Amino acid sequence: MMPTRRYAFGRVDEVTHPDSIRATLAEFISTLIFVFAGEGSLLALDKIYKDDGTSAGELVAIALAHAFSLFAAIASSMNVSGGHVNPAVTFGALLGGRISALRALYYWVAQLLGAVVASLLLRLCTNNMRPDAFHVSYGIAEFHGLVFEIVMTFGMMYTVYATAIDPKRGSLGIIAPLAIAFIVGANILVGGPFDGASMNPARAFGPALVGGRWHNHWIYWVGPFIGAGLAGLVYEYMVIPTETPLTHQPLAPEDY
Repeated sequence: MMPTRRYAFGRVDEVTHPDSIRATLAEFISTLIFVFAGEGSLLALDKIYKDDGTSAGELVAIALAHAFSLFAAIASSMNVSGGHVNPAVTFGALLGGRISALRALYYWVAQLLGAVVASLLLRLCTNNMRPDAFHVSYGIAEFHGLVFEIVMTFGMMYTVYATAIDPKRGSLGIIAPLAIAFIVGANILVGGPFDGASMNPARAFGPALVGGRWHNHWIYWVGPFIGAGLAGLVYEYMVIPTETPLTHQPLAPEDY
C-alpha cells in the first residue's frame, strides 16, 4: 500500500542506500527506453517520408510508439522506482508528499541523463540524423502551447495519481502502466499537431540538447511542471481522504 503522505528532505544515509541507487538506475534505464522509442519513431518517419509536415497516419504511428514504449518503461520500473519516467511526474509526487526531496533530485538527474543518452544513441544509429525538438507549430502562439502542456500534463498526472498513487486504488494499480500510456498517446493525438505534446521535460530536453534545437523550449518545462503540480495537489488534497500524519520513515523501493 502507498505510504501515508509525508514531507521530508531525506536522510543523509539515503544518498548511498542501495534502494536509492537501484531506483535511480531504474529511472535512467526506463527513461532511456521511452525516449529512444518515442524520438526514434519521429526520425524513422523522417527517413521514410521526405515531405514536410505530419500526416494523420504519421501522427497515429507517433502516438502508438510513445504509448507502447511508455507502457513498457513504466511496467519495467514500477516495482523498483515507481516508474515515473518523467520529471513532471516526480514533481507532482513531491508536492503531494509521496517522495522525499532527495529522492526526487536523484530521479530528475537520472531521467535527464537517460533522455540525453537515448538521443545520443539515436544520432549514432541513424548516421548523425539530428533529433527533432519540440516547438509550437506555425500559427500557434507560445501561450497556446503553454496551456496545451499544462492541460495535457494535468490529465496525465491525474491518471498517475488515480491508478498508481491513490492508497485506495486497490486492484486498479495493475492497469496503471496501461492507463498512463493510454492518456499520453491520446494527448499526442490531440496536441501533437499544435505543440508536439511533450508532457515530459526529459523527453524534450534530450533531443533539444543533442540536436541543438531550443526554440520554445521553456514551454516544455514550465507547462508540464505546472500541470503535474496542480494535478498532484488537487488529487492529494481534494480526492484522497485526509490521512493521519506519521513521522518520516525510510523510503522503500516501492514508494512512489
